[in-house]
Amino acid sequence: MPASTSAPLHWRPVSQPGPVTLQGRYVTLEPLSADRHASALWQALQGHDELWQWLFDGPFATESAFRHAVLEKQNATAAVFLAIVPAASGQAEGWASLMRAEPAHGAVEVGNILFAPSLQRTPAATEAMYLMAANVFDRLGYRRYEWKCNAENLPSRRAAERLGFTFEGIFRQHMVVKHRNRDTAWFAMMDHEWPPRKAAFEAWLDPANFDPQGRQKSPLAPPIPH
Repeated sequence: MPASTSAPLHWRPVSQPGPVTLQGRYVTLEPLSADRHASALWQALQGHDELWQWLFDGPFATESAFRHAVLEKQNATAAVFLAIVPAASGQAEGWASLMRAEPAHGAVEVGNILFAPSLQRTPAATEAMYLMAANVFDRLGYRRYEWKCNAENLPSRRAAERLGFTFEGIFRQHMVVKHRNRDTAWFAMMDHEWPPRKAAFEAWLDPANFDPQGRQKSPLAPPIPH
């Protein structure tokens, strides 16, 4: 049940997210490394500059510049970046991060999500988001898991809703990104909402939910937020 806004909480601060390896059926998430992942990511992202439209950096003109950006993410102290490595290819095809963590309050955001075209709309992509949520709630014990995006980024907003996040509103003139105004759409999932959403993820990810061609039989349908 959700926590009352007036009743005292038996709450203790949780740990700051750190580098971790998360193993799934379709994908592995592992700490982002320029040495291990930059070359494969560069190849997977080539010719798709549109993927950087909503991100804070990129696109990159050279592999050297891209590798430097990956190294900066690898060494970041304000966010923990994880490479997304589908089992089918064994090569990194994207990344995501845990950022803006507030361990004293139990809140953290998933952001800086980048999926190569080969990763998009695959079970590996969905499982990557499932593994990150499970890490936040089940392993680290956070209360609030956030998803934020440019309010004009409709695919990201649809993805948040598909994954079980609840829309909370628009922060107008929230940021200036790449010399443009960004109104930010806020979404979040609470710890008491996670168990039924976890069950929905696991039902969707079950191999029995896919036909021999890999097409889903039933869509991911997290419980409707209240």
